[in-house]
Amino acid sequence: MTLPLGYRYASTYVGLRKQPDRNDVALIVSDGPAAVAAVFTRNVIQASPVHLARENLKSSRGKACAILVNAGNANCATRTGDAAALATCKALAKTLKIKPQYVLPASTGVIGVELDHKLIVNALPQLVSDLSPDEASFERAAEAILTTDTRLKIASEEVKFRDGVVRVAGMTKGSGMIHPNMATTLGFVLTDAAIAPSDLNPILRRATERSYNSLTVDGDTSTNDMVALLASGATRVKLNEKERKVFEEVLTWVMESLAEQIAADGEGARKLIIIRALGFKTDDEARRIARSIANSPLVKTAIAGSDPNWGRILAAAGYAGVEFDPSKLDVHLQRELVCKGGLAAEFDEAALKAKLDAPEVRIRVTLNGKGKGQARFFTCDLTEGYIQINGSYRT
Repeated sequence: MTLPLGYRYASTYVGLRKQPDRNDVALIVSDGPAAVAAVFTRNVIQASPVHLARENLKSSRGKACAILVNAGNANCATRTGDAAALATCKALAKTLKIKPQYVLPASTGVIGVELDHKLIVNALPQLVSDLSPDEASFERAAEAILTTDTRLKIASEEVKFRDGVVRVAGMTKGSGMIHPNMATTLGFVLTDAAIAPSDLNPILRRATERSYNSLTVDGDTSTNDMVALLASGATRVKLNEKERKVFEEVLTWVMESLAEQIAADGEGARKLIIIRALGFKTDDEARRIARSIANSPLVKTAIAGSDPNWGRILAAAGYAGVEFDPSKLDVHLQRELVCKGGLAAEFDEAALKAKLDAPEVRIRVTLNGKGKGQARFFTCDLTEGYIQINGSYRT
């Protein structure tokens, strides 16, 4: 990992999880007020920390000093949720000697269970004293935000500009309840570049479109989704317009890596599926095609069984709501042509079935014509493991 300058990290166990060997609170602190942009769930039902984070961003005019995250409880659809979120922010602000609106709260876990915020508040003095800029502390914080995830999800990049090196690092969580709709998980991305909030917002939204909004596991959009991008400015490297475009591409790489890691770790999943749609009129049309294929339970179960059933892919493309000529559509599975012009192509089914046993499966649909629109989408196979995990998630 290449961590950006100007941040410290800590984590601890306060008792929100049932497993005492797993930390359940994480803290990210910027050494000074950082510029921040964030995107949130579009679910009509939104958790209390989502509401408060929106309010704090507005009142701070796009600045933040800390992100406080708890796992084990979503703090959503409860009687005391708003008060609990506010109390933790105020307590942390007092400990850090900052204004409460400079704290962004986030929660993940079970919906509908009252959050005992005192468990978090009582742990804050020690949590703050444990803050450290080292990689181990970053990784422990990234572990503390996980729920049904089976692995750590982190990524980083650095790029050299005219005035110095800029670093980008991110952590995320997500395994189930994953579907593209503004942001579909908790994700926190940090940079040490000096970028104003007004410039960060469009950069984050475009990067989100190509990463988190190009991701699905099960078609469920959570009540707690949030992705935040902080810019500490610790390097004092200010980017011109051309450099901001390069920065955006590097940021997108980091966020695409995080999204791909979520898809690979989908609940019960054994295979990562990467879908590309090419040749459509617009990128939006290509994304709608790719999303439709990614969301199809029939496609996902076929991949789980290593079944080269390209007809399911063709059908999912057909109900995506995009007008196209089926006689111009080709489908590739693991780079093997299985459908040409909307009809069966000759291929060795046994050999392809063996290729589909791989942990990574690639699907490509190409509309042959003059269209330039393209998109990439991340998902996973659908197995009996998904039912086993979610049939007993609350208990």
